[in-house]
Amino acid sequence: MLLLIIFALLAGIITILSPCILPILPIILSSSLTGSKKRPIGVVIGFIISFTFFTLFLTAIVKATGLSADSLRNISVVIIAVFGVALILPKFQVLMEQLFSKLAAIVPQNNQGASTRPDIIAGFFIGISLGLIWTPCVGPILASIITLAATSTVTADAILITFAYSIGTAIPLLGITYGGRQLLQKIPWLLTNTATIQKAFGVLMIATALAIYFQVDRKCQSYILNKFPNYGVGLTKFEDNPAIKKQLEHLKQKKPMNVFELPANVAPEFIPGGVWFNSQPLSIKDLRGKVVLVDFWTYTCINCIRTLPYIKSWYQKYKDKGLVVVGVHTPEFEFEKNPANVQKAIKDFGLEYPIMQDNNYATWNAYDNHYWPAKYFIDVAGTIRFTHFGEGEYDQSEQRIQALLKEGNLLTSEMPISNPQYTVSAKTPETYLGASKINNFASPERIAVDQLTNYSTPKTLSPNTFAFAGSWIVGNERAMPGQNSTLTFNFNAQEVFLVMRPKTGTTSRVRVFLDGNVTSIITIDTDKLYQVIKLTTPGEHLLRLEFLDGNVELYAFTFG
Repeated sequence: MLLLIIFALLAGIITILSPCILPILPIILSSSLTGSKKRPIGVVIGFIISFTFFTLFLTAIVKATGLSADSLRNISVVIIAVFGVALILPKFQVLMEQLFSKLAAIVPQNNQGASTRPDIIAGFFIGISLGLIWTPCVGPILASIITLAATSTVTADAILITFAYSIGTAIPLLGITYGGRQLLQKIPWLLTNTATIQKAFGVLMIATALAIYFQVDRKCQSYILNKFPNYGVGLTKFEDNPAIKKQLEHLKQKKPMNVFELPANVAPEFIPGGVWFNSQPLSIKDLRGKVVLVDFWTYTCINCIRTLPYIKSWYQKYKDKGLVVVGVHTPEFEFEKNPANVQKAIKDFGLEYPIMQDNNYATWNAYDNHYWPAKYFIDVAGTIRFTHFGEGEYDQSEQRIQALLKEGNLLTSEMPISNPQYTVSAKTPETYLGASKINNFASPERIAVDQLTNYSTPKTLSPNTFAFAGSWIVGNERAMPGQNSTLTFNFNAQEVFLVMRPKTGTTSRVRVFLDGNVTSIITIDTDKLYQVIKLTTPGEHLLRLEFLDGNVELYAFTFG
């Protein structure tokens, strides 16, 4: 834990060298022009508190209030623009100072430093705004924290690590602010033209706020990276070491603060997280007297998809004998939260049993679940008696269903069990393309999160690795290729699947090469798992995908 905190602090300090810091530098420098020397302290305190809080709890706030993250971000943009106006208009600046003086009067404090309280509070508001609008170029440590926060898994360790990262980032920002003040005071020309410089920075502050609102800052970062592709490469590489990876895995396994232990394996209730399909909302309490099979799944997961025929068969076979199947659809990717997408998948798979959306991971967390798919077998008293994670053991699972039905006097005699066996011959593991989980990546360039970056494919690819070529934007959970960019994968399997979706709602086309030969062109017209390759026998092959229009988002490969 201490190792993660130290490395998070160092990662924050190094962030000052990355391109993602550029959009907020004008705002930081502007805060050194007015007020006392304590205003920068207010900026830094506000930034540390805001960045830590919103990194960990923004998802929860959006869910609780219904406000979008963009709405909260826009409030911060307005605050920054208002401070810019104050630098340009002296009368407005006086009104702002009077407002902060009144706010300062509310804060209890001794007489020492009372005159600087308005400056600290003014700086605090700027810092709060910066913490919400700033998107860092994250390395493995903060990426893992963001992933945990997205699933509401906020632990005390996660808070300390994020706090350390924000302090690390704030240290050089504070140095820049005080450096600007010292420069202003030591150079006579700057000192005599302070008013003009202040107005210029006011214009720059407003321009920066507008740029952030219209996301021009992102475009500027992309432009800089196109011109200087190696800028920022390797800054977070020191985080990518075995000791850090081990600590991050341990962190992911810790329970969130709001998870409680249930006595005697009592099955937790279903917690609303979206729409119910094929049924009115159900509860474990109302299902007492029935045997319940709870299946955690998501519609793009190939492992889940391969279990669905078995669950459908059990439902049809035992639904009149006292078995209730409840599918809990907990999304792995953001687009899987859309009820229309889930409804279409349910229809495509022919699922007739009750299914609930668990978009907030509330039921997932209540069961302390960690896997797709996962099956929980609950007896007539509402107690979890058996669990099974992943694929396989279908005959054993059906035997458990029969045993619980007989135990509850719902089944009087055994019924024949004959589940078809499905063998997975793939040697290549599931492979994610988003930055928060990316694995088996072989391009020599470092992943730059949410930034347009040029990648290349090495001359040789090791088994079970892949590489990008051309221009790509890699987000936390998806990768977006530019037009005519490619992805090459050295895989060993019989079947290859890839989760894809069109980026703008229209269709997209992907040309598929196997061992150098064109096999097909796939049209991407909806959000789902696409079969890319189907061979007669498993083996090692070289797959290359060419993205013809750059209008597609890629999420994860799975193999069969």
